Amino acid sequence: AQLVESGGGSVQAGESLRLSCTVSAFTLEYYAIGWFRQAPGKEREGVSCIRSSDASKTYADSVKGRFTISSDNAKKTVYLQMSALKPEDTAVYYCAFPGSFYCTAYGCHCEPPGTHDSESWGQGTQVTVSS
Repeated sequence: AQLVESGGGSVQAGESLRLSCTVSAFTLEYYAIGWFRQAPGKEREGVSCIRSSDASKTYADSVKGRFTISSDNAKKTVYLQMSALKPEDTAVYYCAFPGSFYCTAYGCHCEPPGTHDSESWGQGTQVTVSS
């Protein structure tokens, strides 16, 4: 597998978790990596992306101020620090090579890879937040 997630679990609302995504066979600083999530019965949605070469980042409005994405190029790992977790954050979280990542004067944008592009997705890790 090219992308391996870890760090999911079950927590109470208000608690924190840190997810890790380790990349194999690639030099991380040449790529963008994104976190996406899918809750039961819902579409997969973008959470946060980072382009390691210049640390450009994106965040979904629903997680701004609570989640922080970072990367450690030496460890080939991207982290998603999740704080003040809410029950609505419950989902399977996937890391992936974005289908596109670009920045304009108005901000950066990150799009997921194709759903069937299995080489671009990790296997997912479950995050459950109870109230």
